Amino acid sequence: MRLWQIAVATALPLCASLWGSLAQADADVGIVRLTPDQYQRAIHDIFGPNVQVGDNQVEPGVREDGLLAVGNRKLTVGSTELERDETLAREIAAQVVDPNRRATLLECQPKSARGPDDACAARFLARAGRLLFRRPLSAVELQRYVATQDRLAQQRQSFYAGLAAALAQMLITPDFLFRVEISNPDPTQPHTLQLDGYSRATRLSFFLWNSAPDGELLDAVQSGRLMSPRGLQQQVDRLLSSPRLADGMRAFFIDMLGFGGLDQDPGFDTLSIDTNLYPNFTPNVRADAQEQTLRTIVDQLLNHNADYRDLFVSRDTFLTPTLAALYGVPLPRAQELGGAVPWVPYRFAPDAPYVGLLSQVSFLALHSHPGRSSPTRRGKALREVFLCEKVPPPPGNVDFSLVQNTSDPRYKTVRQRLTVHRSAPMCAGCHKITDPIGLAFENFDTAGEYRSTENGAPIDASGELNGQSFDGVGQLAEIIRDDPATTSCLINRVYAFGTERQPTPQEHAWLTSLQAELSKDGVRWRELVRRVTLNPDFYTLPMSSAPLSTAVVH
Repeated sequence: MRLWQIAVATALPLCASLWGSLAQADADVGIVRLTPDQYQRAIHDIFGPNVQVGDNQVEPGVREDGLLAVGNRKLTVGSTELERDETLAREIAAQVVDPNRRATLLECQPKSARGPDDACAARFLARAGRLLFRRPLSAVELQRYVATQDRLAQQRQSFYAGLAAALAQMLITPDFLFRVEISNPDPTQPHTLQLDGYSRATRLSFFLWNSAPDGELLDAVQSGRLMSPRGLQQQVDRLLSSPRLADGMRAFFIDMLGFGGLDQDPGFDTLSIDTNLYPNFTPNVRADAQEQTLRTIVDQLLNHNADYRDLFVSRDTFLTPTLAALYGVPLPRAQELGGAVPWVPYRFAPDAPYVGLLSQVSFLALHSHPGRSSPTRRGKALREVFLCEKVPPPPGNVDFSLVQNTSDPRYKTVRQRLTVHRSAPMCAGCHKITDPIGLAFENFDTAGEYRSTENGAPIDASGELNGQSFDGVGQLAEIIRDDPATTSCLINRVYAFGTERQPTPQEHAWLTSLQAELSKDGVRWRELVRRVTLNPDFYTLPMSSAPLSTAVVH
């Protein structure tokens, strides 16, 4: 029997017993699959950054309401994925007990390296298990893992082989692979479940740091401090003051912008550019495009405490030589330790066509076709990603041949082709939502390079949004910055990302008041997530939606 089969066979009865006792106590359980990035960060935080984490990719998630985080509650686990998890668990456990790491990671020496040592194993497994499971191990759990160590150490005549087997068994249990959320009815709010202390710590840590709770946060749970308003505020302020806050911010924007699945994320376009037609879109540009946007966001919102809305009109960013070549700008090469620094701060000139997030390659190329630009895709992405507006899908029997024919001499520009295409009644409804704003991006081709003509004809980048006219992406960006929907969309997405569910009507009312307050003083990241994490509702579940997920092995 494979290790994952043993783990499932032993873990599921324990889970059934646990959930049964919780049900009797009016408790509920929800589980959320760790993302590959969260898995890796947890391993590195617990065992050190030098532990190599191989392929831990999970099946593509389900994007709901613009976020994979919300759809993560519906992920299932198949046997093939469990086998991959087992292989990865064995590799990680072998590195942890490697002779080069033992002195650092193990707190004791076994009585003999050639046999079991239950006391030493229990000491290590209790400490590691507390961090891996984000809660202390029960006596039954600890005894089970120590027994695995004992049995395998005797069979292989190696304490470290037995310890590695016990650790690997931990790494493939639902307690590690999933974030287990335990909750009870909230006596102050009907139809609402309140997370217990360890579930609160887990939600808080993964939201702000994109990783598991550290020892200090778990200590705050064990002492009861985290359940008090003062204790919660102390931990929130501590997490907000850490450089690791950037990891949580990156995770949110990767999800919101659709970067987490550039090649396979259902619900978003895929980044597939024909390099024969666009030779400047090199593999390096493809790799750097996402990082440019994330670096810009982190620098502006964390390092400079900028207003989120200013990201749409700021000309400050970071470039590499390959990105600079595509943008058509000179890039001075900074030197550090005798070599060129790949990322250089850069400010586009006031008259440059590139301004804000909407003119960065990550947005323009992701929402294009491989061989041609797409005002429809770009307009749809702008509405859905930044304004939280739903654009209906096109009918299944639409003829796109006219739009796709870029060599038709009658219609040289995409604006002309779309105008004719919209004349069909079945097409008019969707295109009137997307095209008037999507055409603002037509000065940028599929790869994001600037152009003033298409097929020799001048490009018209004018349009209208909410009754306001604009000419080009720069003026459109100013309208987006000042649109209340931009702030509302971010705040609602942040809350949904942190709770991994949609807000309740009561929470929507609170979020609306928060939007009004932040709009006056600036939509600043630290203040936004501080307000969110100090709100008691952040640590609740609506009873109507629980249990929120179930792990399925098939």
